[in-house]
Order: sequence, then C-alpha cells, then structure tokens
Amino acid sequence: MIDPHPIVLVAMGGHAFMQKGEAGTIEEHEKNAATIASLLMTLVERNYYLCVTHGNGPQVGNLLVQQELPGSEVPKLPLDVLVAMTEGSLGYILQQALLNELRKRQMKRYVVTVVTQVVVDENDPAFLAPSKPIGPFLSREEAERRRDRLGWKVKEDAGRGWRRLVPSPQPLRVIQRHMIRDAVSQGHIVVACGGGGIPVKKQPDGQFAGLEAVIDKDLTSSALAADIGAALLVILTAVPQVYVNYGKPDQRALGAVTLEEIETLHAQGHFPPGSMGPKVEAVIRFLKAGGRRALITDPESLPAAIDGRAGTHFVGGI
Repeated sequence: MIDPHPIVLVAMGGHAFMQKGEAGTIEEHEKNAATIASLLMTLVERNYYLCVTHGNGPQVGNLLVQQELPGSEVPKLPLDVLVAMTEGSLGYILQQALLNELRKRQMKRYVVTVVTQVVVDENDPAFLAPSKPIGPFLSREEAERRRDRLGWKVKEDAGRGWRRLVPSPQPLRVIQRHMIRDAVSQGHIVVACGGGGIPVKKQPDGQFAGLEAVIDKDLTSSALAADIGAALLVILTAVPQVYVNYGKPDQRALGAVTLEEIETLHAQGHFPPGSMGPKVEAVIRFLKAGGRRALITDPESLPAAIDGRAGTHFVGGI
C-alpha cells in the first residue's frame, strides 16, 4: 500500500538565505527565505510531509567576525553556541516564511524549529586534523597572527584567502530524532539540524557537553532522513544536476543512477571532498540505510525535478 503522506527531507545550504553578491542583511535573508518557502510548497501540495535542514556557513562566519572585533567587551562564545544561535535565527526566518506560504494557501499546518543536538565521538580523528574552513577570508599575515595568538589551524582556501580550520566529526545520532519524526508524522513542517546540528559528546556520567566543531550538514541530514523514515532525501545545491568530469570538455550530467553506479563513480574520484563529495556520500549512506530515493538539484529546478524532469535521481537496490 502506498503511503498517502510520504516524508521528504530537504537539505539546503546556508547560501539559500544569502545569495552571491549580497551583504547578508535580514531583509535579504527574509526575501530569499520567502522564495525557497514558495518552492518547498511544491512538495506540500504533492502530499509530502516535510522536514527541512539547512547550512549556516555565511551566517556563522559573520558571528565569528563579531566575536573577534578588537576592543569588544562582550564575552566570547564557543563555536557550538554560535551554531545554536544560527539554528535559532535562520530557523525563525524560514519558519515564518513557510508559515506565511501555508496561510496563503489556507493550509492548516504549523511549522516548528528544533534546536538540534547531534552526538559525535570526541575521539573522532577529525579532532586531530581540523579540515573544515569557517569564517571570513583573511590575508596570510592575519591568518598566521591569529594562529599564533589564538591557537588556530589555518589554511589557504581555493585561492581566495586564508581561513580558520575546525574539526568536522562524523554525526552519530540526532538526539531529537524521535521528536522530529513525531511532529513530521502529524503533518507539521519541521526545521531541524541547522548547520549540521550542534556537536555534543556524551560523557561517562551520561551528561552531554558541547564541542567546538562543525558537522557536515548533508551527512547529518542523511542520518536524520533515515531515522524519521523519509521516503525521499532532497539535497539542494548550486547546480541543477550532478556531473562526472565536472568542468572538463567531457563533462556529463547524470539523470537517474542506481546505488551501485554512484558508488562506483564516487570511488573513481569524480566528486571532490570540498563540493559534491559530501552530498553524494550523504545519498549513498541514506540509500544503504534503507532509503528508497534521493535527489540532488538546485532550488529553481525543484518543481520540475519532483516530476522527474530535472535533477539527478538516485535509487537503492531492488
């Protein structure tokens, strides 16, 4: 029997709120959230129950800049708290945009944002080798000065400047997964796991404590999608499809691929770690955990992609 209300989890980047060339004002965030909320109604109108996750790269970067302003008398906050702040602020902006779209359509559903904790292993190798660039681009001199003064790990990033590197451990489980599943199953839209979720460790006495790290948003989304029984995982990105040999003369777009096919292409190195790699890895994990279908596309192509006319579609083993 076909579920009349299958669950879909949509993962989108922090740039969905802040487009290239924008200053990042609240007005711009609200305008962009209204656009994405309207596109997400495509899923609601097709009887999907909806969970949304999002990135926070530009926003948490701005908070880091505020933290490091010279002469500030405001106490500095750790990275896990900054992630929580962006979960709340971006969740509020998206929640309001979604609620407004529902009311336009006279749909009696509600939207809730969950400030989400994600358990990681404090002995994850990522803590010994920070690799996730965060915050603003700096000159080499300024980056090295902060390295020496603040103990940062820094690295040149794609020819655009130097940035701070922080650990990016693997997500083990979303603490609020059962609450999220229950709310989605009632038909409400849930915004969760902002910025990949707040990284926490479980201590020997059973208590939780935050960690200074950033979890990959797509990998957390994959784990949550499996936990809430999502029939479909949608990852929104900057390109309409996934490509092999991207940027080369023999570039080829992928339409529909099986789990076996995408694993082979991934092993061949077609998807770089800093761009499409984590998204493809998230799809693979979701399908291996029992997910039925996944889709990677850009926000503008989402309505056509849901109808099978755009995007890259992934299916698990038969």
